[in-house]
Amino acid sequence: MGARARYGFVVAAVLVAVLPLLLSNGYYQSVLVFIGINAIVALGLNLLMGYAGQISLGHAAFHAMGAYASGILTATYHVNPWLAMACSVVFASAVALVVGVPTLKLSGHYLAIATLGVGMIVSIVLVQWVSLTGGTSGLTDIPTLSVAGFPLNSDLRYYYLVWGVCLLLTLLSINLVNSRFGRALRAIHVSEVAAATCGVNVARLKLQVFVLSAAYAGLAGSLYAHYVHFISPERRFGFPFSIEAVVMVVLGGLGNIWGSLLGSGTVTALGEFLRQFGDYDVAAFGLILMLAMIFLPQGISGGLARITLRRRPAPTPAAPPQEVAHR
Repeated sequence: MGARARYGFVVAAVLVAVLPLLLSNGYYQSVLVFIGINAIVALGLNLLMGYAGQISLGHAAFHAMGAYASGILTATYHVNPWLAMACSVVFASAVALVVGVPTLKLSGHYLAIATLGVGMIVSIVLVQWVSLTGGTSGLTDIPTLSVAGFPLNSDLRYYYLVWGVCLLLTLLSINLVNSRFGRALRAIHVSEVAAATCGVNVARLKLQVFVLSAAYAGLAGSLYAHYVHFISPERRFGFPFSIEAVVMVVLGGLGNIWGSLLGSGTVTALGEFLRQFGDYDVAAFGLILMLAMIFLPQGISGGLARITLRRRPAPTPAAPPQEVAHR
């Protein structure tokens, strides 16, 4: 990780540490928790879409798998919450591995439709398997996480847990995209044929990043379940959330790790504002995505980078060398 990335990470860590102290209202702290959970989903999806160039419209399914696996294991079978969280990540990753083998043979719109179908199947299973998931009534009594007997039962405590995990995954993602793995992902994004010609195992790499992004979503789902203590298949685990996740990545900046955090913060805060419009918020998110692709093709992060470059003073041209007079 370069000096600039280290500096950005330190600034982000300080901001995360100070922000909830400035916003002491419980509602704002709760919104910050949701921003952190959404940012984890966006980080994984950005690795898949922004770096590997693979479209997914069904990441809400893996988010749901993480939440329900953790919720069922703890609320129904009384498994330790931390062990249940680990199992939820493994479960979401395993399903992504099984689904990704045939699905990632597709590309473009066909891949988007296939992942959308996966999301719809999971949504139907959550509603119909009433004996396990509770159906539309949902799953209740999901326990609170605790560390060494210290319960994380307040918004402020849970905020630091969620954002601690988010910062660790941000650091992991930065290192990944700057590694050989990340360079191979960029090559696939530009041209799968050219990447394969250069010796990149395209199929394996696409599957690996797909599973990794699903693991991120599953972990975020588990954190969500233990925060709200109640989950149901409505909205959060359906197609609207998949669209929100895509908007977070596109609006923040495809192929920019910090853009995932910016996009999740913007979309989550905007979602709180649009809640007053009821079901029309999905249309609003679609409109935002369209406008972002037109006016901010590189997202908020790209726009900020352009503004910074414009304000940076142009380097002073070097003075021409003086001619040496010959004696």
